[in-house]
Amino acid sequence: MKIKSFNISCVQPPLAIPHKTASGTISAAPLVLLDIETNSGITGSTYVFVYTPMALKPVAGLLADLGGMLSGHDVAPREVASLVQSKFRLAGNQGFAGMAAAAIDMALWDCLARAADLPLCRLLGALPQASRAYDSMGQMPPDETARQVEASMKAGYRAFKVKAGHPDLSQDEQVIEAMLSAAAGEDIWLAVDFNQAFNPVISIDRARRLERFELAWLEEPARAEDDAGHARVRAGTSIPIQTGENWWGVADMQRSLDAGASDHAMPDVMKIGGVTGWQDAAALAHGRAMPVSSHLFTEISAHLMPATPTAHMLEVLDVAGAILTDPVQISADGTISPTDQPGSGINWDRAAIEKYSA
Repeated sequence: MKIKSFNISCVQPPLAIPHKTASGTISAAPLVLLDIETNSGITGSTYVFVYTPMALKPVAGLLADLGGMLSGHDVAPREVASLVQSKFRLAGNQGFAGMAAAAIDMALWDCLARAADLPLCRLLGALPQASRAYDSMGQMPPDETARQVEASMKAGYRAFKVKAGHPDLSQDEQVIEAMLSAAAGEDIWLAVDFNQAFNPVISIDRARRLERFELAWLEEPARAEDDAGHARVRAGTSIPIQTGENWWGVADMQRSLDAGASDHAMPDVMKIGGVTGWQDAAALAHGRAMPVSSHLFTEISAHLMPATPTAHMLEVLDVAGAILTDPVQISADGTISPTDQPGSGINWDRAAIEKYSA
């Protein structure tokens, strides 16, 4: 099976619930969609979330150029990944180049799974086991946060992460208290995300004041690249530290682990290098007995988690559901299962893609 052509499109579908962060509100998700057609008639599909509409055109342009270069190449994800990385060795394999490379890798794995008539998790040697999932919530005032918790619990969630880092720590405390109050009588799982808002000194002080809530983890309390800072926060609080969504490849992950920067790992399938990069990251975490949780990309992550020896939590922040025929669904027991159809769970709603075209 060989690569025949790339079909690329850009969309901005709306989020079901606008996602509020310290730097603004995301109400629509800028996505670059990739379909890789093969000479056997199999097409593999995926998307990448490029964070800002300004990135749509450059990422799509890189994919178009790479599609021409890879035409006729075997559908062999690890070999293709090495080839693409070699083309950006001097320019760097992060940012737009990393997004494009990961899109190709994920679409190729989708090709292989569809050709084998298997869900991706089975192609990777795993059973289609359900993963415990959490609702990834934005930064909101206490009353709004409580209402979203109540709605999420009705849907099936019993695990939540909220973006903290309000200017006044008491606001964070009030939000957490509102969440616990909304879930009164229920045994819920709760984590918070500082989103790189503070330096290590401030984060340590804030973390110590939040320890009474027995949080599952504190995410990115320092700048993403500040491994030493994260290690300092980790030593200064009893709350487990979570980082990893901004690891661009396994080398970044290795440096973080060597620095003792976190208790948990959260690779992002796009930034870590697609399915191929995720497999390497999962093996590295397994060697450290480190719990691995996903970041975004819930559809494909639901397939990757069962194939991850130290799998922990599946993040749900649905950026692509509006353009899929089978968006992810939370079960009554608070879990999400990978699709049982061939592939990685990406099936386009073509009418929606046309509607939200960018």
